[in-house]
Formats: sequence, C-alpha cells, structure tokens
Amino acid sequence: MDKNTIIGLLLITAIIIGFTLYNRPNSEQIEAEQRRLDSIAQVDTTPVPADLPPTTSPDSSSEAVLKQGSNLTDFFSAGQPLQAGVSDSLALVADSLQTATSVAEETVVLENEKIQLVLSTLGGSIKSVRLKEHLRYTGDSLYLFENDDESRFNLDLFNRNSVRLSTEQERFTPIRSADGKSVVMRLQSSPEQYIDFVYTLPADEYMMDFDVRVVGMRNGLHPESLTNLRMKWEQKVRQQEKGRQFEERFSRIHYKYDRQDVEKMSESRNDRKEFSEPMKWFAFKDQYFTSVVVGEKPFSNTILTSEVLKEGNYTKSYKAEVWVPGEMSADSDLISAGFKYYFGPVHYNTLKAYDKDVSNGARLELQEIVYLGYRWLSWVNKWLVIPVFNFFLSLGWGMGLIILILTLMVKLIISPLTYKSFISSAKMRVLRPQIQEIEKKYPGKEQDVMMKRQQATMELYNKVGVSPMSGCLPMLIQMPVLLALFFFFPSAIELRQQGFLWADDLSTYDSLISWSGNIPIITRFLGNHISIFCLLMTVVNVIYTKYNMTSMDTGQQTLPGMKHMPIFMSVFMFFFLNNYPAGLNYYYFLSTLFTIAHTFLMKQFINEDKILAQLEENKKKPKKKSGFMARLAEAQKMQEKQAREQAKANAKRNYRG
Repeated sequence: MDKNTIIGLLLITAIIIGFTLYNRPNSEQIEAEQRRLDSIAQVDTTPVPADLPPTTSPDSSSEAVLKQGSNLTDFFSAGQPLQAGVSDSLALVADSLQTATSVAEETVVLENEKIQLVLSTLGGSIKSVRLKEHLRYTGDSLYLFENDDESRFNLDLFNRNSVRLSTEQERFTPIRSADGKSVVMRLQSSPEQYIDFVYTLPADEYMMDFDVRVVGMRNGLHPESLTNLRMKWEQKVRQQEKGRQFEERFSRIHYKYDRQDVEKMSESRNDRKEFSEPMKWFAFKDQYFTSVVVGEKPFSNTILTSEVLKEGNYTKSYKAEVWVPGEMSADSDLISAGFKYYFGPVHYNTLKAYDKDVSNGARLELQEIVYLGYRWLSWVNKWLVIPVFNFFLSLGWGMGLIILILTLMVKLIISPLTYKSFISSAKMRVLRPQIQEIEKKYPGKEQDVMMKRQQATMELYNKVGVSPMSGCLPMLIQMPVLLALFFFFPSAIELRQQGFLWADDLSTYDSLISWSGNIPIITRFLGNHISIFCLLMTVVNVIYTKYNMTSMDTGQQTLPGMKHMPIFMSVFMFFFLNNYPAGLNYYYFLSTLFTIAHTFLMKQFINEDKILAQLEENKKKPKKKSGFMARLAEAQKMQEKQAREQAKANAKRNYRG
C-alpha cells in the first residue's frame, strides 16, 4: 500500500466521523421524537374530533373535508388500541415499512391459456394485460395496456381521523397460491392489520375475480369507508388495428345500470357523465377488445370520462371513478368488496356465455358491447346472421368461402321478395307504350294538364290491376337484412387478421394500392390507399345500375337531373366505403354479382308477352278501386277542384284590374 492510498483512506475515515458527529440529534430533538412515540401510543384513547365529517352518502364534496395522509402508520394507528410497551414495536414496523418503500418495484405474473397479467408491488395493481391468442396489426403481441403511463388503479380509504390512504402510492407484498391460480397483494402494518388485493384467474378464461379485504380496521375506518370504497381506474386505449379512423369510430365506453339496459357514451367527441343510479358494470372498449369492471354489488356515484386522442399510438383515454359498496363480516374484523375483471375480445358468443343459466334480472348482457346496429335492427344479426355465420365457421371453412356462402344464402332468403319486385317492374314495363300514349294525349307542364295525365295513368293502373307501390314494398321488407349485414361485418372479430386473395385482413381495408404522400382532394376522401374490393364492388354496381336503368324503364317521366342519380350514388359509395372492412366490400361485390345473375335468369324465364296479355284481360273485368287508389283519385279530384277555383279567382282579379 503506497503513501497516497494511506492518506486517502485516512481522509475518508475522518469525513465519515465528522459527518456522523455533525448530524447526531441533540437533546431537544431526542425529546421531541420521544413525545411523538408517546402520542402514537395514546392515539386510540383520544376521542374522535368533533369536526369529523358526518356519515353521509359518498360524494365529491366529502373529499374536500377529509385530509390527505401520506404515512401508512398514521392510517393504521387508528385501527386498534395500542398497549403499553407497543411503541417500540410500532416504531420498528414504521422503520420496516420505510425500508420497504425504498425497495425497487417488483412484478408477479399471473396467467392462463388466454391472458397474461403482470401485477406490480407498487400499488398492488395490474401493470399489464396481454391477450395470448391475438396480435396487433403489426404482428407484435397484443397488450391492452403495458405500463404505468397506460393504466392507473387506485383505491382510497379514510380512517376515523380523516387520514387518507391511496393504495397506488404504497408497496405491497405478493403472496402466490400453491396452485398458481391466484395472487394476494398485501399491504401490511402488522399481522392483525393489513389490506389484501386478491386476484384469481381461472383456467382458460378471460374473466377473473378481484377481491379487496381490509382486516383489523373496523374500529378505525371513517364511517364512509366502512360501507363504500372509492376506486379510480384510468386506461389509455392502444391503436391495435390498421384502420385508425374506423377503430376510433368503434371505441367507446359502455355501461349498464343495475337491472336495466346497456348504454354507451359518445365515440366521436370528449364526453363526461355523472350517474346517481346504481351501475352494474362499465367497459373501456376498443374496436375488437375491451376491459370490463363488474361489481359484485352495484357501484354508486359513478363518474365516467372519455377523451378522444387524435395523435400518437392511442385512440382514446378513459377514466372511471366509482364508490364500491363494502361488506362488514359479522364474525370477524373484515371489510370486503368484490369485483370481476374481463380482459378479452369483443366476441358476441364469448360475452353472452357469462349469462348462461342466469335469471333475467341478474344477467350482465355483456354481449351488448358488440355493436350490431340500431336496436330495432340488431335482432336480425342476433337471431339470423350470427347463428348462420357461426355454423359455417364451425365447419372449418375459409373466411372467403364463408362470406360467399352467407351472401348466397341471404340472396336465397330474400329471392321471393326480389321476384315479386321484378314482376311488378315487368308489369310497369309492358305498360310503357300505353303510358306514352297518355303522355302524348296530355302534353305540357301546366298544372291542370299534369293532373289529368296523372289521373289517366292511375286509371290505367287500376284497370289492369297494377299498383306502382307494389315493387317498393318487397324492397323495403328486405332492407333490414341488408342493413344488418352492414353493421355485422365491421363488428365481427372473426374476420380479424383472416386473409383472402390479396387482402391480408378482412376486418380492415385492403390496401394493395397505396401511397405515402398527400395527394390533394384524393387523400382527403380516400386516405392513402385504394381498396380493390371496394373498387370492384363499385364497377360491378355501376354496370348493374346502368343495365337496370335501361331494362327497367317504365316510360314515366322523371325530374331533370334524377335520371343519372343512381349512377352517381354508385360512384359515391366508392368514396364512402373505401375505408370500410374488406370483408364488407367483398360481400357487397358478391351480392351485386348474384343480383345481376338473378335478374338475368328471371328475365329469361319470365314471358312479358304473357304478362301483357294477362293485364289486357284484367281490363275486361269489373274493377273496384283499392283503398290506396281510391284515396289517390280523391286527392287528385280535390287538387283539380282547387286548381279550377284558383284559376277563377285569378281571372276575376285580372278582370277587375
């Protein structure tokens, strides 16, 4: 050891000794610390302050009265009376807790075949959730949330001295069960006083149990915390799909009042709602995945907040603040509250299965999170489309084939209505020469001439037994089925990441043609891609519309500019549907092809000469006007009468003038 090393060691030793002597507490500080320990020993014998907030229903105003505590010992010290000689042991507990808070955060994994949870000792909460059977559109693992910036859970408790304990700030100790299906996160002051967060994850399930247990604090909790625990949960929703615009449209908060219907908040704007009614559950929903909190007993005084995030890797930011009913044990010093978490896909049958063998009043109705259209329309998807789709899916067929068979089946179901509509159009078409004769007989655009022309046309229809509305009614009847499928495909998670032909994911748009730059006007309406399925659907639809306009022409005059409106609407649908799922555009493409084939076959097998002969035969039969035709004729007579009276009045004014 050289001279410089010896001198360095001596200097370091001198500095340490000097620093210790300098920071040694004086006699006054020692006496002050002793008085603090004595006050802790007497805390239980101290009467409750007269200004303690009265027991009321929990609301936001009570928080303003309660003081925020930052010391775990201060919170638990109100629980049980301390005996003589306990001061030293309590001080040791406090020292051990302070030492524990300096320990780095630890994590515990709880998982089954479907999900993996990572629990953190900081706050005892769920740090991340990964769905094992699903991937992001990038091919990475799919996390509902993964770090502290994406999720926050906190439980507030208040002792009788109005000291608040926020669990998110505390260090918990993990205790794993022998079977590995549950983990207890314990916040302990002593063997008799602790708070447990119990997480239980059954095998092969998305639903898990979460129980809160407060032990040894019945005599020390504020009256509000004896019956209600305040819980806060926040989550940022990750962008999981390629089509951000569409994902934002289907991401929203859903909630269910106790024994009432499921409701939803706005998905297009920031929204905040306060609820006084009891709430059974609330859900933070993405397009295809969701996080749901279900109360064992209904929540009260709930506040839900949704914020739209337009930039970055997140689409929405959700917040919930609820009061959770607590239950006091009759034979032990235990206060408990129960929850259930659902972390999983927005899949109709999976969610509906949680109501199996459950009475109507107690059903969760989680399947209502799946958006299947308006309430008057969703029954078509629930009772027709989904069962048929699931049957074909159970056969192990490819998704492209399933959509093809489903489209063909829908066409077969509505084919009688289509046939009736075609026959009605054929009748109108064979009457075209006679209608043109009426137009020649009553030319002009004067009001009285137009009324005579219309009346003559209606009389012709009545004689041959044709109603101009008969072709519209079948189309209206089949509209619920067509609209239901419009809502079904964007919500069907079964299509997610299922490829067909050039589309690698039928749940979002196919982008075989795409670009990165900004093309004026085009990028604004189409985005940075062209969907091939949407383009094919548009081309086929324009061809069918043009064919239909020529073959179905009844000879009746139309308003100027309306003749080409069907073609314009077909082109407009290309801009409207370009960002929609490839599966939906593929369905529309097939549907239009089948419609063309059906129309062609009907035209080959239906003899229009026979239809005309039958109509001419109908003219010879005495006809009684139908209710609709009678009312229409009466309305026309009234219009003619009013027109004549108006003409006479105008003539008198002109004569006097």
